[in-house]
Amino acid sequence: MENPVLAEVTRGNVVESRHRGAAIVVDADGAVVFATGDIERPVFPRSAVKALQALPLLESGAADRYGLTEAEIALAVSSHSGEPLHAETSLAMLRKAGREAACLECGAHWPSNEAAARALARSGAEPSALNNNCSGKHAGFVCLSCALDEDPAGYVKAGHPVQQAVRGALETVTGAAHAAERMGTDGCSIPTYAVPLSALALGFARFGTGRGFGPERAKAAARIRAAAAAHPFMVAGTGRFDTRLMGLLGARAFTKTGAEGVYCAALPELGYGIALKCDDGAGRASEVALGALIARFLPMDEATQAAFAPLRQAVLKNWNGIEVGRVRAPQD
Repeated sequence: MENPVLAEVTRGNVVESRHRGAAIVVDADGAVVFATGDIERPVFPRSAVKALQALPLLESGAADRYGLTEAEIALAVSSHSGEPLHAETSLAMLRKAGREAACLECGAHWPSNEAAARALARSGAEPSALNNNCSGKHAGFVCLSCALDEDPAGYVKAGHPVQQAVRGALETVTGAAHAAERMGTDGCSIPTYAVPLSALALGFARFGTGRGFGPERAKAAARIRAAAAAHPFMVAGTGRFDTRLMGLLGARAFTKTGAEGVYCAALPELGYGIALKCDDGAGRASEVALGALIARFLPMDEATQAAFAPLRQAVLKNWNGIEVGRVRAPQD
């Protein structure tokens, strides 16, 4: 089956490009509210499930043992831009567990934020693992390993107790088997498992409501959501979609991007979970597709609708700053 168009790109009044994909919205009981495309084809969620991967950090007591702040918990579920505050916060998390940046096994890359990358280059320094967009998640993994009295060395491997705990959380929250034969290696070197969008949406409906969770897991999920709502900058960064959206909607929505056109979200007051993937892996398409779904289901007053409009239609400008087109959902 050919997936439908989730987003289209205009130039002037003409549609220049189209992005196909699949999307689903479910409630915490698994009832389908909306679905389009092949929602049962296994996909790698990549970084979209970082909030679920962070549940053991809080459930285990590690976050409290090391006194992690709300901002640090938000960073633990982030795909950040590598800006100075992101890197500094990652290091602070590690030091609370008595560790340093050398413990991180995510690899190093330049900040994705252009200003931060230029400033780092001007200083003559090289990027470190702290600048990696996944350094907050990995700092959380190191904290979890230390709290479990496990050697953090090799914490990215599937057999390490940290990844076993993460895999267990993902399986129970989504209800989908995270099978070894569907395991790949993520960009930051941890295991990633291909599962259906329907399972991811269910997982985020449960994450947003706590339904089906025990008391400790429900408390952990609520703390993560509250931390992201209070510190949306830590989840992404300057000008980034997740930061802008959660900065506007606060606790009404938790959203998280993943590589290759994946997005997941929770709308706690509605009890809904959302999961989508663009077939071609385009992030520009997944953002507006998610924005359109949130606008469709989440009630907003006129002022909020106006502020939300740029999140459901991205304006495209040329090098002279002239608007030349838009990225939008087809129905927009």
